[in-house]
Amino acid sequence: MQYRRLGKSGLKVSVLGLGTNAFGKRADKQASTRIIHQALDYGINFIDTANIYAGTESERIIGEALSGVRHNIVLTTKAGLIRGEGPNERGSSRFHLQQELDSSLKRLNTDYIDLYQIHTFDPHTPLEETLRTLDDMVRSGKVRYIGASNYAAWELMKAIGISERLGLNRYVSMQTCYSLADRTPEQEMVPLCKDQGIGIIPYYPLAGGILTGKYRIEEQRPIGSRADTDPNFHRFFNKERFALSEQVNELAAGAGCTPSALSLAWLMHQPCVSTVIVGATKVEQLHDNINSVDVELKMEQLDRLDQISRPFRFGEPFAAYRLPE
Repeated sequence: MQYRRLGKSGLKVSVLGLGTNAFGKRADKQASTRIIHQALDYGINFIDTANIYAGTESERIIGEALSGVRHNIVLTTKAGLIRGEGPNERGSSRFHLQQELDSSLKRLNTDYIDLYQIHTFDPHTPLEETLRTLDDMVRSGKVRYIGASNYAAWELMKAIGISERLGLNRYVSMQTCYSLADRTPEQEMVPLCKDQGIGIIPYYPLAGGILTGKYRIEEQRPIGSRADTDPNFHRFFNKERFALSEQVNELAAGAGCTPSALSLAWLMHQPCVSTVIVGATKVEQLHDNINSVDVELKMEQLDRLDQISRPFRFGEPFAAYRLPE
C-alpha cells in the first residue's frame, strides 16, 4: 500500500480508501465486517462514512468491526445533510453539528474522529459559526482534522479565508465527485486545492460502477448492483458515459488490468488527490480495486485517458449533494 499526506497536513492516508455507504444496506453486517477486515489486511487505513449512510447503520457496523484496532485507522465521518424532519436536523449550525458529533462518536464506539467533514455547504448558517464550532471540536480533542465536502470552489476559498483571518483550524481536505466520467473539479476546485494545499478525496471514482464495464448496455441490472437496488440510479445512464466505459475497457485490456483498476489508477495520478474512496459490497470487489495501487500508467496511456474523457470536464457534475436553498 502507498500512503500520502492529506493535503499539507501531517496525516498520512492510504492512497485507496474504503467507502462505506453500502454498509447496512446493499451489504449486510456480516459482509461489511469481512470487507473492513480485508481492507485492513491490504493496508487500507482510511475509512469513510457519514451519519446518514444506511440510516446510521454504517457507523454502527464500523464501530463494532474496528473494536481493538481503532488506533490504526484514520476514521472519518460527516454531518450536514438532512437527518430528520425537525428544523435543526440538518445543516452545519453549532446546534446540529455538536449533536451529530456526539451521536456519531457513540455509534462508532470511539472518543475521537480523525477527520470530521461537513457533508455539504449550508446556505442558512454563517460560515463563521460552522468554523468556530469545528475549531472548538478540534481543541476539545473530539476531532483531529476537519474537511469539507460538496462545496463549490468559492465556498471553500471563503471558508479558508475566514479560518485564516480568525486563527481557526482550517479545512485540510475536500471530498468531491471526481472520475473519468466527471472531470468538472478540474475547472476550479483542483487549481484551488493545489494553491491552498487542500487534499482532494474523490467519491464516485467509478461513476457508480459505470466505469467498471458491468453496465455495458442500458438494460443490464446485475443483481445487487446500484441499478438493481436503486431505481433512481438510472438517471446517471446516458450514451456518452457508456461510450466512455467501452473505451476505458479497451484501454484496460491493453494495460493488462481491469477497467476499475485503470480508472482508479488514473485518479491517483491527478494533482492533489490524497486518497480515492471506493465502496464494496463483497470482498472480491475490494480485491479488484486494490490492484489499482500497483498499476503503472505510461505517458501515452495517460494521454489517451485524458483525450477520451476530456468532454467530461464540462457540463454538469456527475453527482452533487446540496441542501435546499
